[in-house]
Amino acid sequence: MIRRNFIKTVSTAAVLGAALPLNTFARAADNLQAIIKPKRIAPGNTIGLITPGSFIHEDSLKESITNLENLGFKVVYTDNVLARSGYLGGTDKQRADDLNAMFARKDVDAIVCTRGGYGCARILPMLNYDTIKANPKILIGYSDITALCCGISARTGLVTYHGPVGTSTFNDFSVNNFKNVLMYPSDNFRLYNAQEDPGKQDYQVYPIRSGKAEGGLCGGNLSIVCSLIGTPYDINTDGKIVFLEEVEEEPYRIDRMLTQMILAGKFDKAKGIALGVFTQCEKREQNAGFSTSFNLKEVLIDRLYNLNIPVIYGMSFGHIVNKFTLPFGVNARLDVDNQCVTLLEPAVL
Repeated sequence: MIRRNFIKTVSTAAVLGAALPLNTFARAADNLQAIIKPKRIAPGNTIGLITPGSFIHEDSLKESITNLENLGFKVVYTDNVLARSGYLGGTDKQRADDLNAMFARKDVDAIVCTRGGYGCARILPMLNYDTIKANPKILIGYSDITALCCGISARTGLVTYHGPVGTSTFNDFSVNNFKNVLMYPSDNFRLYNAQEDPGKQDYQVYPIRSGKAEGGLCGGNLSIVCSLIGTPYDINTDGKIVFLEEVEEEPYRIDRMLTQMILAGKFDKAKGIALGVFTQCEKREQNAGFSTSFNLKEVLIDRLYNLNIPVIYGMSFGHIVNKFTLPFGVNARLDVDNQCVTLLEPAVL
C-alpha cells in the first residue's frame, strides 16, 4: 500500500484504571495493558457496516450487505457509509462518528469495514476510546484498517481482527476461517495455507528462518504499521508474533520499511514473523534505477534472516482472495516448517 505522507499526531497516552472488566486477561508483555475479548457472533446477530477509509459506491455497499446476509447476519448502516469527501469516505468527523456510534449502539453486535483504501489513521485522535473499551465488540478488516486495529488495540487492549472487509471474496476458505475464529472458536485452531496458484511468484511459500515461536499476534499492513511508529497508536511487538502483508510496493520500498522497523527496535524482542502475500511487490523494469537490483525474496531474506527468529513468507493473508482471520493480541504459535499458525486460545468470548 503506497503511503507518502505520515500522520503527525500528538496525544496523551490513556491511563489504565485499577478495576478491569471480567473479560480481560492481563499480559505483562503489553506493559500492563489488558486484553479485552469481544463476544462471539452468531447467525441472527446484527453487523454494523462502516467506511472508515476510502469511499465506496452503492454497488460495493450492496455487495457487502449480500456477503454478510449470506452468513445469516442482519446488517445496519448509516448515510455516512456512502459519504464522500475527495478520496475519503466522508469527512474525518463523519467517519469517526460512524465508528464511535457503532461501538455505542446496543443493537450492533460486530463491526465490519466495507473496504480499506486510505484514511483510517486520520480519525484515530477522534475515536472515543472510553466508549470502545466499555462496549467491546468485533471490529474486522485489513489493509488500511490496520490503523484502526493497531490504534484501538494499543489504546484499549480490545482484540481486533485482520480479516475480510465487506467487499472481499467470501469463498469457502475465507468463510471457514472467519467462522472458526469469530463464531465457533476453540483452543488450538490451526490456520493452514490455502492452495494458491503455484505459478504465481507472489504466492510461493518459503521459510526464511525455520523454527517455532509462541506469542500474541500483532501487525497488519506493513506501510501502515510503519506509519504509526512513534505515535500513540504504535504497536508493542515485544514477545509477539508479528504478521505483515503488503501490496504494490517495489522491493526497495519493502527494504526501506523493514529497515525502519529494525531501526525502531520492532523486532528486537519479537518472537517470530509471519509474512502474508506481498501482492505485486516485485521490481518493475521501467524503474531503471532499481531494475537490476534485489527482488522481493532477496530483500526479505537479507533484512529478516539475521534476526535469529522464525520467519516465513507466503501465508494466506493480505490482498488476496483466500484470507485468514487473525486476532490482534491472542496467543498463537508460528510453525515455519509446517507452514501454519495455531491460535492457542479462543479469539472471542
